[in-house]
Amino acid sequence: MTARPAPSNGAVIDVSRVSKWFGGVVAVNDVSVRVDPGITGLLGPNGAGKTTLLYLIAGLARCSRGAVTILGQRVRDNPDLYRRVGFMPEHESTYPFLTGRQLVETSAKLHRVHPVAEAADRAIDLVGMTDTQGRSIAGYSRGMRQRVRLAAALVHDPDVIILDEPLNGTDPRQRLQFQDAMERLAAAGKTILISSHILEEVETLAGRVLLMLGGKLAAAGDFRAIRAKLDERAYRVRVTVDRPREMAAALVELDAVESIAFREDRSVVVHSRNVADLQVALPRLASERGIRLTVVEPLDESLESLFEYLVRR
Repeated sequence: MTARPAPSNGAVIDVSRVSKWFGGVVAVNDVSVRVDPGITGLLGPNGAGKTTLLYLIAGLARCSRGAVTILGQRVRDNPDLYRRVGFMPEHESTYPFLTGRQLVETSAKLHRVHPVAEAADRAIDLVGMTDTQGRSIAGYSRGMRQRVRLAAALVHDPDVIILDEPLNGTDPRQRLQFQDAMERLAAAGKTILISSHILEEVETLAGRVLLMLGGKLAAAGDFRAIRAKLDERAYRVRVTVDRPREMAAALVELDAVESIAFREDRSVVVHSRNVADLQVALPRLASERGIRLTVVEPLDESLESLFEYLVRR
């Protein structure tokens, strides 16, 4: 499980001013993005253009405008490059009469991998399917089918891995196994692009996120860095104390606080553009007034809140 080096003159995946339209419908609109080794998450609501962009990157669709390269090579009609790329589409594409192992071995043969058995063993072990590989796919749960499809996409040890909604149908244990597999691949130098609507999982996995809205790239980078730039509204922090009204009266005197709202659970939601100052002030105010402070919880420091904010803009 090793990755060959990327070209020294650019990113592993380079999307340059790419657009894709179907008749009068623009699915991807002038998107430019560069993806380097590690795990990158691609997020967006249904219809945002995520799947179309992945197909363009994988060379399965032709750009209406712009260009895509992987490892410095064009992606369309390039069989040699395809042997360095693993792609797992969102929609299931398995043969129910095959066993899990037979599906993975078939993929290995299509990629001209030798020896087939060793490659299949490695991929099946990576996704945690060793004990069930001999069973018919028809008897698999959806999560199991997802994992064996992932093994088929990885069997040729690709340098670039493109996964469209790989977590669909998986349970919490399977998601942990998936996370472990992705982290191992990233540590080996692979470039991994994952599209998912399970935002908390991408937040845990991805060192970088791409947010698509309406076919356009809305934001790119570390999600906390993105959120820090979007200061058109204040951060929200939930504060739980034994005397909320007394704490609220003290908080409104702070320059860091813009507004305060009370919740039915006796907590206080503080809106602040300077959370660092607020975090310093909270324990001081509580101590001075003998107030018992039990919870300080940021409500905006997740991909889900960031995504919802961007959708509303």
